[in-house]
Amino acid sequence: MSGHWLQYPEWTWNIAEEMQPTYVHQWVQQLNNITSTPDMIVYGAPISRSSISVSGASLYPSEFRRAWKGFATYNLDEDVDLIHYKVADAGDVEMHTTDILLSHRRIQEATTYVAKHFPSSTTCMIGGDHSTTACAVRGIKEAFQDETIGILQLDTHLDVRDPNELGPANGTPIRQLIDGQIVEGGNVFNIGLHGYYNAKPLIDYANEHNIQMVTLKQARKRGLIKTIQGALEQLTAKVDRIYVTVDMDVLDISVAPGVPASTPGGMTSVELFDSLLEIGKHPKVKHVDFVCLDPSKDSVVAETVKTGVYAWLQFVTGCNLRTE
Repeated sequence: MSGHWLQYPEWTWNIAEEMQPTYVHQWVQQLNNITSTPDMIVYGAPISRSSISVSGASLYPSEFRRAWKGFATYNLDEDVDLIHYKVADAGDVEMHTTDILLSHRRIQEATTYVAKHFPSSTTCMIGGDHSTTACAVRGIKEAFQDETIGILQLDTHLDVRDPNELGPANGTPIRQLIDGQIVEGGNVFNIGLHGYYNAKPLIDYANEHNIQMVTLKQARKRGLIKTIQGALEQLTAKVDRIYVTVDMDVLDISVAPGVPASTPGGMTSVELFDSLLEIGKHPKVKHVDFVCLDPSKDSVVAETVKTGVYAWLQFVTGCNLRTE
């Protein structure tokens, strides 16, 4: 079985069972320690060799877990305590030292394994660079072959560069999925595009394949939450399940320096937090990933890593608030 590619970190984070968890590292349990079906399964895909830009995104799954200790399970703004929402950590997919294609296959196989064995659980992959998204979505498709998948992408970039030129790099996952007929272009919504970071041929490809592009300027003019709601409504009418991919370079460089392709003009952290809270509430959102966060580019206060954990917790809070 392909589940053997999932390996736990060498260190642990849980406290004694008799204690009431109040912080995230006390609340999240290892998957093999949970007796009932978890609401969410988290797993890491620590690869960045496939990144076009120099990237240490492979470090993020480990730093993501270490940062848990700074966050409580109680959300003051929403008056929600997450302790009754069961989150299980399946560990990290074991990467080959040099073979990118083999590592990508392992991510796909591990995703299929988790999705098949826990079909009612929301899956959350922590990257890794954005190449991992194509692997995960293919894995989801393998697990649910008769279902249509839609993608909601929060990103500065379209990620439709040609894999025939670059290989399966982090700039290619959406094109991989469209060209591979895993996902239809019309079932892809990209919100957060801005500025001078997508060459015209990439826009032409997106238009040709009916990718739904919403610039950050357009989203702000309409209202970011209304834009998110509209995208989810349109996807709900056409697909069976929604995969959300969050490229952390959607954030402005001033609040997220720790990404491989940081840019000015992006989202504020609050805009991302509010968006993910709304996204998490939607019942057709079954999968999410957080990719392209490079802890090695952060400052000593680890502002981008902390923002990434906060963003994930906002999504989890939204899931906890679902009414369906």
